[in-house]
Amino acid sequence: MSCDLAGLSVLVTRPREQADALCEAIEAARGRPVRLPAIEIEPPGDPERAAAVLAGADRVDLLIFVSANAARRAFDLLPEILPETVRIAAVGRATARALDELGLPPDLVPAERYDSEGLLALPELQRMAGRRVIIVRGEGGRETLRETLEARGARVDYAEVYRRRCARRDTTNLERNWSALAEVVVVTSVEVLDCLWGMLGDTGRRQLCDTPLVVLSRRIAEHARQLGCRRVVVTARADDHAILDSLCALVNAS
Repeated sequence: MSCDLAGLSVLVTRPREQADALCEAIEAARGRPVRLPAIEIEPPGDPERAAAVLAGADRVDLLIFVSANAARRAFDLLPEILPETVRIAAVGRATARALDELGLPPDLVPAERYDSEGLLALPELQRMAGRRVIIVRGEGGRETLRETLEARGARVDYAEVYRRRCARRDTTNLERNWSALAEVVVVTSVEVLDCLWGMLGDTGRRQLCDTPLVVLSRRIAEHARQLGCRRVVVTARADDHAILDSLCALVNAS
């Protein structure tokens, strides 16, 4: 969808490292991105463990990257040459683009649903008996991918190459000028939403609950509604183009 956002102020809560492409797309559509990273990306607590796991990446059957951050932070830890027998999977398009830029084009990417469930639905991952898998990710997070692959017979290890923590920011100015700075809020994970919620004071939380919230999945939407958010829009897909489509729809509907 191509549209004119007509100066719409969009609060972008993604980590700093992941926000550029979306902010540029909003600007190109004549919107106003307002950056408020709710999460910060840091080195992992046990970098030696991650390095040791990835040193053996040339001896596994499948490498799964769950985010663009995972791809970029793992790259220097991988063996210089990965044999063709090692297949590479990306959970979503942004991760796939990051792998392409690094010279590691993925073999497996979900066609529509860009999450663990979308990847697990691929025919190539149905029969995993005896296959060795490394999931490259940040510390913590959902266990769906590992648990399902192990249930299908795979041997799975994690390479946790970064960790996330909630940002600490003074939101006084944002809360005082909410209507000008946050006409719409974009939230891309449950963790981002929780960190944003914790960052805001009571006034900011009430304002958030009254503001259109664009999210990437039904799971995030359900969590937002549990917090009291009343105007939640779920994108058609989990990518920047779909976020922009939802922002355009909100403007056209106003």
